[in-house]
Amino acid sequence: MSFPKYPAYKNSAVEWLGNIPTHWKVLELRRLMPEIESGVSVNALDNTPEDGIPSVLKTSCVYTGYFRPEERKEIIQEDIIRAACPVKSGRLIVSRMNTPDLVGAAGLSQESFNYVFLPDRLWQVKINNIDPKFAYYWTQTQVYRDQVKAACSGTSSSMQNLSQDKFLSFILPVPNNEEQKLIADFLDRETEKIDILIAEQQRLIELLQEKRQAVISHAVTKGLNPDAPMKDSGVEWLGQVPAHWSVGKLGYYTVTTTGSTPDRNNPSYWNGDIPWVKTGEVMYQDIYETEEKISDLALQQTSCSLLQPGTLLMALYGQGVTRGRVGMLAVEAACNQACAAITTDSRINPRFLELFLTKAYEHIRSLGNETTQQNLNLDFVRKLEIVVPPFAEQESIVDFLPEKLRAFESLVNDVKLEIDLLQERRSALISAAVTGQIDVRGLAEAVA
Repeated sequence: MSFPKYPAYKNSAVEWLGNIPTHWKVLELRRLMPEIESGVSVNALDNTPEDGIPSVLKTSCVYTGYFRPEERKEIIQEDIIRAACPVKSGRLIVSRMNTPDLVGAAGLSQESFNYVFLPDRLWQVKINNIDPKFAYYWTQTQVYRDQVKAACSGTSSSMQNLSQDKFLSFILPVPNNEEQKLIADFLDRETEKIDILIAEQQRLIELLQEKRQAVISHAVTKGLNPDAPMKDSGVEWLGQVPAHWSVGKLGYYTVTTTGSTPDRNNPSYWNGDIPWVKTGEVMYQDIYETEEKISDLALQQTSCSLLQPGTLLMALYGQGVTRGRVGMLAVEAACNQACAAITTDSRINPRFLELFLTKAYEHIRSLGNETTQQNLNLDFVRKLEIVVPPFAEQESIVDFLPEKLRAFESLVNDVKLEIDLLQERRSALISAAVTGQIDVRGLAEAVA
């Protein structure tokens, strides 16, 4: 629906801001005397501690545009005394150093955490005489992001820094305090409605992906013939499989190796023509391009080896969902030591094995060394139990699944597009309200 405009507007005298309501002001942050605090760098463990345990925030605590205090790490005992700046209620938590897309990212702390401290890459900001939620919504607008982009500097295009002086020069359109509260309350109501719709769409994607995984799982463990006699595979997580299928260890049917990393201090090993794969690039997709490339000299003088198209890569370690993922080389390439390179023999169709390892992902992630990341190694990979249908049957399964899976991918893409449109609507609504392009003062809570 359309929202009403203010009765009258004036020129803001700021070209990129345009017109604002006649009774609004345009102020630099420094005129509002914001209180900016910063933490210090402390050593911390990888785990998320229980409430009450001294901890330091990760910069990821504001990546989503919300403040998430659960994104924190336990401070080691020796450094607790050095921790500074506990989180206070009603403060903006701002990332002052990050990638171009995330520097300046902000969230609002709505309660105090005396045991949760800021690192040196986060600020805690209180803008005097400004409703904290109004200030927060301002940080979610394009006019704020444009100012961040113009103000940031850095020697690397991948890491930018926002100085306090530049931050204090930011322009903020300011209505009176009562109106700030009305705008914040309106946006709370309306963004909550949109967020509920987004959450429903995200849940639909999860359900579609679960159904997709179930189709893969059934095909690669039960086959395409519903009348085939079954037998116990002897492997608990596999259950029953067709009676004429074999079950064995992956290492019996493949040659499995790892790659390596050439000396970073030798420039002649880098920026060549040979793609060099890292674990983050192993993502259930065929691998054509890589972020980094190595030279022929690196192949000759280091333990790197050239892998052929059709080689299956598995991420042996990595944070989050990386460990256990697979992807297939579509070009000649090398890989680092965190990847297992799997070459199948004549009994295994590599595409079938790729699909099977996709089904086996959760089981694979349960394996590994007892470290913070539960790293895998070649021994674990070679001992992984796999099913081996007759080769012709593998080919039938490989031919059958893509068409089935494309239908799921199409549905998921449609839902993602809907989410994008909802997020655009959310951002546009916030920007319009915070810059005075719509007048929400007389709107009832029932506004849809």
